Amino acid sequence: MSGVARLELDGTVYELPTYVGTEGERAIDISKLRDTTGYITLDDGYGNTGSCRSAVTFIDGDAGILRYRGIPIEELAGRSSFVETAWLVIFGTLPTVEQRDRFSTLLSDSAMIDEVMRKHFNAFPQSAPPMAILSAMINTLSAHDAGVTQIEDDADMERATAVLMSKVRTIAAASYKASIGEPLVYPRYDLKYAENFLHMMFSVPYRQFEATPEVTAALNLFLMLHADHEQNCSTSTVRMVGSSKANLFASCAAGVCALWGPLHGGANVAAVQMLQQINDSGMPVAEFVRKVKNKDEGVKLMGFGHRVYKNFDPRSKILKKSVDEVLAQLDKTDPLLDIALELEAAALEDDYFIERKLYPNVDFYSGILLRAIGIPLEMFTVMFAIGRMPGWIANWKEINDDEKSRIYRPRQIYVGPTGVQWQPRDER
Repeated sequence: MSGVARLELDGTVYELPTYVGTEGERAIDISKLRDTTGYITLDDGYGNTGSCRSAVTFIDGDAGILRYRGIPIEELAGRSSFVETAWLVIFGTLPTVEQRDRFSTLLSDSAMIDEVMRKHFNAFPQSAPPMAILSAMINTLSAHDAGVTQIEDDADMERATAVLMSKVRTIAAASYKASIGEPLVYPRYDLKYAENFLHMMFSVPYRQFEATPEVTAALNLFLMLHADHEQNCSTSTVRMVGSSKANLFASCAAGVCALWGPLHGGANVAAVQMLQQINDSGMPVAEFVRKVKNKDEGVKLMGFGHRVYKNFDPRSKILKKSVDEVLAQLDKTDPLLDIALELEAAALEDDYFIERKLYPNVDFYSGILLRAIGIPLEMFTVMFAIGRMPGWIANWKEINDDEKSRIYRPRQIYVGPTGVQWQPRDER
């Protein structure tokens, strides 16, 4: 506690503790407000409510800052890998060489899924959304390995983390293969995290897929940049479910369901669909920009601006460079990518977008990147889920490690009818 705030209600003054976080964020503690005053706070959408204290991620939206465990995202992107960053996010420190090697081995050892689980994919219709399969199969994982739900020490946590992070790739790739009628591909022990996923996605029995170093590095970077992002919808969902003492796998499966929503994990899908609509209509980018600026036209610009960042999304700056490198290396001809680059240039030079801070965000560039390396549109949100898994695990771990943690139980203001009498069926 760093001080007090005074609140006057009905002539009575109440003192509420205030706190300051390590990055200077300030909060008023209202945890005893209802008990002492009879009031609750009303904050639709939780936009001004701190639901927890967390040591995982810090965001300063005004300054365009993102840090995992205190380390700027720019440093991690230039020096680290997704696996190393995942360890940092989950366990709180950069891994030692021994820890990294052991964790990498655990990931390799855990990549296979039970043969019985492979048969489950045949039970889903070929048109089943990959996110539906991903959520269901994450829950199924724990049924095939009951030990991963019984976490009592650090070793248990490390193993459960490796199982979930490793097998989620295998499930994701298998769901894609099932949707296109191709045989499921086994993981390879000799490939690293991102390479192994691409192998399982694109290899076929008669031809092994070999990812280029540029594509592998780009996917590794995509996953790293999505590893955590504070208390967003899916992460808050994981904490909500985890607060009931639900196991790690059930909690992360719930996170997948939250991420499935088009307002959350589907943002990069919407950005690519916008580009597709521009292409199909034959509309010049300049005309599309004009329509966006005219509110009467009702045309939305997807992939620009961010609810949290009032400055440039720091992840988008990093990803843009990777996109440029991959496009140059692949030498791909794609009309949607051409439109994206033209739209990006127009928005970065137009005062309308600059004044409103409508900069390209991570979803804009991630959509371009995933399309460039061959990931189909229906798999975009699944890719987001694979990347966000470390953040979900880290937040579940915070809940599980906190002996004082209570089940989350928000309040509400009831605005429905009152005093309604039951009516017999023949009078309704």
